[in-house]
Amino acid sequence: MTILRMFQTIGLCLAFAGLGQPAPALAAVGGATQAETHRLSGRWEGPLNVGGGSIRFVLRVDTSGAAAVDSPDQGVVGLAVSDLSVEGDTVSFQVPSVGGRFEGVLASDGSTLAGALHQGPAQMPLALTRVEETASAAAPARPQHPVEPYPYRVEEVVFDNPAALGVRLAGTLTLPEGEGPFPAAVLISGSGPQDRDETILGHKPFLVWADALTRRGVAVLRYDDRGMGHSTGDFLAATSADFATDTAAAVAFLQSRHEIDSGRIGLIGHSEGGLIAPMVAVEGGEVAWVVMLAGPAVSGGEILQEQQRRLAAAAGMSPEEVAAGNRIQRAVLEAVAENADDGEAAAIAVTALLVAIGMPEGQSRQSAESVSGPWYRWFVAHDPAATLQSLNVPLLAVYGGKDLQVPADQNAPVLEGLNPAAQVVVFPELNHLLQTAETGQVEEYGEIEETIAAEALTMVVDWVMARSAD
Repeated sequence: MTILRMFQTIGLCLAFAGLGQPAPALAAVGGATQAETHRLSGRWEGPLNVGGGSIRFVLRVDTSGAAAVDSPDQGVVGLAVSDLSVEGDTVSFQVPSVGGRFEGVLASDGSTLAGALHQGPAQMPLALTRVEETASAAAPARPQHPVEPYPYRVEEVVFDNPAALGVRLAGTLTLPEGEGPFPAAVLISGSGPQDRDETILGHKPFLVWADALTRRGVAVLRYDDRGMGHSTGDFLAATSADFATDTAAAVAFLQSRHEIDSGRIGLIGHSEGGLIAPMVAVEGGEVAWVVMLAGPAVSGGEILQEQQRRLAAAAGMSPEEVAAGNRIQRAVLEAVAENADDGEAAAIAVTALLVAIGMPEGQSRQSAESVSGPWYRWFVAHDPAATLQSLNVPLLAVYGGKDLQVPADQNAPVLEGLNPAAQVVVFPELNHLLQTAETGQVEEYGEIEETIAAEALTMVVDWVMARSAD
């Protein structure tokens, strides 16, 4: 998505749920002595096979044993590593932010580390090779990224969320030249911890959206998710409902600015952001219009169910394997939904279910923990139908016909039925990021130079301009 947090599902899991984090310091290590972890000091790289393709996995360990993980192809840098342990030739560590766990064997000459990365029930082979710190691949071409100097003003801003103690959001406000007051848009990111540009696989979609809109005379506010970048707060403890209060705070901040016309502020949400935008508008956000980019129109449980089926098929699984995985997925999601208000009860129910189908108890508990957190429980149980029916401002919903994460044929017809006044557009050749795609698979995102298809970019900007006129 960047609903990539949705891949933490039973049956098909990808390695990284959070995309676009800035690099924190290397995390302190627990569970191993400095002498033991010194054997791992340096940079380790290898391909991780996911979804029918592969992404680069990087483990960095300094001489004190502090470690972090990068995924260069996903634009992820500095995921904290914990519990790094070296016992003889056996190495293990955790990547808590994505529910990941690595177990492997260190070669006698210390040059390779072979094992597997576990995430929920998924086990992905991973062979790492020690490399020189200077080894790095050239950054992929991203021709749509704007280059300074910009023909508009750029201001770094911060604002508090009064509904969430300790949440101060940091972002970028782009303002057209002139005095204003200008119409404005707030950009709302997809799931998983995102920076203000919604960075993914070297792409910066929100930078491109902000540039295109501001050049046409619309001020744009984009911000780091709570707990990410320069924003404060606990991301992992929050649900989509909590993130909606962050967006409401962003709208209130714009309303306080003399350069902004408070009656012409709209919301543009991608993926989970497309779920959040209507919530804010209906719950008193005082917004003029809403744009949903690949936004869900059915419950989270339905999204995850269909997403798992399509991604499994796209990864080459047989119809029998897809069906079997989908049955497990359905049972797990039902157990989570039935215990949406009680994380402990959800974990117990899912653990029992997985043990009953033959999964080892320890692995079952770990898988259950990954789907019983507050965000997951809220998302699985939430149905946006009532909100979409109640939305009474202009709504544009854009989908990609090759989107495997929020499928157009699952969501667009439902949205048309719920809100007949909405303008719903499906671009047949576009994927979840609204890129022109061949397959729609996740690993293809980074291979495509285009960040946003010109037809989608132009159509959305023109629609916003038409509803932002004086």
